[in-house]
Amino acid sequence: MTKQTFLQGAIILIIAGMITRFMGFINRIVVARLMGEEGVGLYMMALPTLFLVMTLTQLGLPVAISKRVAEADAVNDQSKIKKIVIVSLAITLLSSVLFTILLAFGAPYLASTLLTDSRSMLPLIAITPIIPIAAVSAVIRGYFQGKQNMKPQSYAQVIEQVVRIACVAFFVNLLLPYGVEYAAAGAMFSVILGELISLMYMLYVFKRKKTLKLRSRFFSYVKSGQTVLRELFSIALPSLGSRMIGSISNFLDPILVFQSLAMAGVSSSLATKQYGELTGYVMPLLFLPTFITHSLSVALVPSIAEAEANQNRKLIHYRIHQSIRISFASGAISTVVLSLFSVQLLTYMYGTGNASHYLVLMAPFFLLLYIQSPLQATLQALDLARPAMWNSLIGVVLKSVVLLALATNPNFGIMGAAIAISAGVVVVTLLHLAVLYKAIGYAIPLLDACKMIVLLFLSWMVGSYLKNILETMDSNLMTFLLVLFVFIVVYLVLIFALKFITKEELRQIPFFRKR
Repeated sequence: MTKQTFLQGAIILIIAGMITRFMGFINRIVVARLMGEEGVGLYMMALPTLFLVMTLTQLGLPVAISKRVAEADAVNDQSKIKKIVIVSLAITLLSSVLFTILLAFGAPYLASTLLTDSRSMLPLIAITPIIPIAAVSAVIRGYFQGKQNMKPQSYAQVIEQVVRIACVAFFVNLLLPYGVEYAAAGAMFSVILGELISLMYMLYVFKRKKTLKLRSRFFSYVKSGQTVLRELFSIALPSLGSRMIGSISNFLDPILVFQSLAMAGVSSSLATKQYGELTGYVMPLLFLPTFITHSLSVALVPSIAEAEANQNRKLIHYRIHQSIRISFASGAISTVVLSLFSVQLLTYMYGTGNASHYLVLMAPFFLLLYIQSPLQATLQALDLARPAMWNSLIGVVLKSVVLLALATNPNFGIMGAAIAISAGVVVVTLLHLAVLYKAIGYAIPLLDACKMIVLLFLSWMVGSYLKNILETMDSNLMTFLLVLFVFIVVYLVLIFALKFITKEELRQIPFFRKR
């Protein structure tokens, strides 16, 4: 099985993430233009509940599987790898059946009471079949990550998006005449099909390699898997704690937002529309660079764990700094573009620029989110998942308090939710940095911190200049894309001039190896 280095694996995931993120935006544009703000609001109301149930189903096992498989693979213990995969499958399949049933029966109460919109019941019920599919996918992905082979899951991500885009317009158009809630359910069904086809691909690759025969002595491996179970849960449970906090927060967010807006005198229909703008239009743009930071995080866990086992603190510091440096470079361009060209981006993508004020407010704070994911992965790899969990809890509590204080005030309304989300991002990232400094003495070097400030300042100046030019020209999509292209070229020059990407890192990319 092909094995990649840290940066090679990250690059494969980044390329796949770039493709899927672009295709995901096409999918969102299609959904937004077909269903409108209200339909998107119903669609987004159901997703946090799904993410919470999936987190509960997986029990934090994907990270644990990746680490334990990597350790067993290092000593070529194929029997233990098989036991890890079988025990993980048994746990996730049982939990997925349980939570699928609970969600199906609990959907009416969630929709009418907690989400305050009974129309969200249909999307909630429609999405339930994805739970067992995603549970099996998580185990297989963890296995491939542990084997340090990032290609299968990268191809699977692309396949999932292709299927989703191919199906979403058909199902939404088919069901839209029956109401926006049926259209939202149709969009959910396309998500299920995408996940199913991507799982089938990964299972095909898994079977083709013929490294593990899972059906052979399946139940005997389950019965004798107590030791493996303890080893998995020693990593999985603290990781689950952090993910549970995030998932519970995402689950409660729409509930808190809608209840707060109701207290502020906002109608249910208007609240759904505003929530759709914030979570369906703005948040995807803010999360755009996270495919890079997530890719780095996935590849970072086994790399940091290996360096810690060899007591190579210098390599640990280098990997952390390398991840932060690349994450910041990818996030800074997003921050500048989203801040300066918010109206144009939203208008050309969704046909309305109404949500631009949310984007301008939140984009600068989300720069810290882009370095948060590698920090979280580092803490997990260093067995510091418990402090990471407490940091996440503090951030969620702060976000909830700010949300309740501001969103219930008619002067803030939905803008209070945007401020609360930004406050949570800032606090968690700073706390993660504080834990790393206390645990291993890591801090961002002063020189590099200065380079980050210089990169932001220069790119902002260039972006402002190009925006002024754009405003003097005829406003059309091609002109806007040309201005963005010029800005990206200048930004790339700044990145290389300030050495955010080194020559050694470029040589990790096949295209640059012989150059």
